[in-house]
Formats: sequence, structure tokens, C-alpha cells
Amino acid sequence: MNPINGQTRASIKPGMTVLIVLKQDQPTGKLTKGIVKDILTHSPTHPHGIKVRLMSGQVGRVKEILQQ
Repeated sequence: MNPINGQTRASIKPGMTVLIVLKQDQPTGKLTKGIVKDILTHSPTHPHGIKVRLMSGQVGRVKEILQQ
């Protein structure tokens, strides 16, 4: 299964498992895995990834979508 990048809002739905980069991890690029709770970006695309809130409450930009 090929990972899908997280730059298109339409490809992200609540309940999906994704890898995000948290704001404080942007310099290192460290990824955090979680399940999408809310989609916070309103535009259809974003060059750095769509911003989401995970079930854990963490907020970051989607780098990879692991599972539909």
C-alpha cells in the first residue's frame, strides 16, 4: 500500500490513521501517528499538509495517510 500525502483536504476523513508533524517537531520532521478527529484546514489543499486534530488532542499537519 502506497502512503498518500496529506496535502489534499478531500483525501482526509475523520477516523483515518495518519502521520502528522507537530508544530514543535517541524525543525526535526519527527512524525506522530494518530487517528484524525477533526480537520482544521479549510482550504482544499495546503503545501505543508492539511492541519488536523488527532483523537489524542494533538494538532499537526498531515504528512502521510496510512489507512483509508
